[in-house]
Amino acid sequence: MYSVVRVCCVLLAAVAFTACTNAPEPSSPAPSSPLGSAQVAPPSADGIGDPYYPNDGNGGYDVEGYAVSLSYDPATKVLDGDTVVTSTASDALSTFNLDLIGFEVSAVEVDGKQAKFEREGKHELVITPAAEVAKGAKFATRVRYKGEPQPSEDKGLGAGGWQISQSGGAFAAGEPHAASHWFPVNDHPSDKATFRLSARVPDGWSVVSNGREEPPVAAGGWTTYTWVEPTRLATYLTTIGIDKWTFERSTLASGTPVVNAYAPGTEDKKAVQARMPEVLDFLSAKFGAYPQSAAGGIYLNENIGFSLETQGRPVYAKWAELEVVVHEQAHQWFGNAVSVKTWADICLNECFASYAQWMWAEAKEQANLDERYRTQVARNHDRERYWNRKLYDMGAGNEFTAVYDKGQLALHALRRQIGDPAFDRLLKDWIAKHKDSNASWPEFEKLAGEIAGQDLTAFFYAWFRSASEPADEFLYPGSLRK
Repeated sequence: MYSVVRVCCVLLAAVAFTACTNAPEPSSPAPSSPLGSAQVAPPSADGIGDPYYPNDGNGGYDVEGYAVSLSYDPATKVLDGDTVVTSTASDALSTFNLDLIGFEVSAVEVDGKQAKFEREGKHELVITPAAEVAKGAKFATRVRYKGEPQPSEDKGLGAGGWQISQSGGAFAAGEPHAASHWFPVNDHPSDKATFRLSARVPDGWSVVSNGREEPPVAAGGWTTYTWVEPTRLATYLTTIGIDKWTFERSTLASGTPVVNAYAPGTEDKKAVQARMPEVLDFLSAKFGAYPQSAAGGIYLNENIGFSLETQGRPVYAKWAELEVVVHEQAHQWFGNAVSVKTWADICLNECFASYAQWMWAEAKEQANLDERYRTQVARNHDRERYWNRKLYDMGAGNEFTAVYDKGQLALHALRRQIGDPAFDRLLKDWIAKHKDSNASWPEFEKLAGEIAGQDLTAFFYAWFRSASEPADEFLYPGSLRK
């Protein structure tokens, strides 16, 4: 995710390399859990075990794939949905939950048999199958539902969910929550799954989503658009955009299909998006081969407060320019191919996507990153508010703050601490080791130490686990030494 707050940094950087000074004031840190690690959720739990968001996701099963079918009429704003969730039971299940916000649920089936269901709280759909699901069994849950999707009640930079666009269409994007606003889901990044969307809209409207497109089918004044994402994704990385899109289609040199979608009024963004293949080539050289089944971008004519790395096809706000493309495409490796185990690990996403912008500037604009680093450190030297934001296990509500600016400094310091050869290897090996899975910050620290052949415990504590300015030995390692 790239927040609108970061635009301030871009404007300041045009004059001098400075840190963004108007980032939101972090809230009081929440008590830390040991290593910020997820707890094991018991069978049928209404949460997957994330210490920051204990009610997110659900226990007792692992989702293999979502097949979402829906009809949506922009004139009425009513969504008519029919979703099948294919899962494997990790425990015997006499009941289990899915996350779904709003809507009237008309029927639930488990393996073709009618199931009982009830709603609890804001987003729990509690399902009781006709017969207990055995441990290890693969089962399919079908949910039929209808209503007007509700916008997110989340506050902060990534608040989104389902939103109505200026044209009268709609789109879904947000972090950490978005998917449960339009289909039933195990809504936590630790349960990655494949995704298929078939969306029916009135003629004149069109639909864009993740993955590869199938030929649209028109009948009776409506057209059905189908998108298939075979690469497992975290649920917040799913998206749907309903608008009067202008589509551009091409392929990368590798043969990967590219689809770009431009909402009315965003045609000027074609020049920005035209550089996406160059961006992907650059990032592939740094991180390894492009890891997604498809590529492209979705350009909204909306001044929302963020752009988001929705898998394979990021969603861009109206203000997004090239450095935002670099940031969101870097997430296709850091955050999408390798996803967090818990939200305490968010630096694995945002610190690396933000530092990718620095590496791009170094390669394409001949930026002196050591000079940039020293300037930002000097500017913030006496600012406790800048340094007191932890980069790992920062507490619920503080995830999307320091990772965008302090995170860049921390990774550049790590690069200078271990040297370019080890840093370059670390980036590639991290992705290769954890691709298509989830990983934690402590695992990254361990790999970094192994590759560098150094005990980095004190370094990582000073930069990532502490809420204070690092001592000079960690603030100025290698070529950064005063």
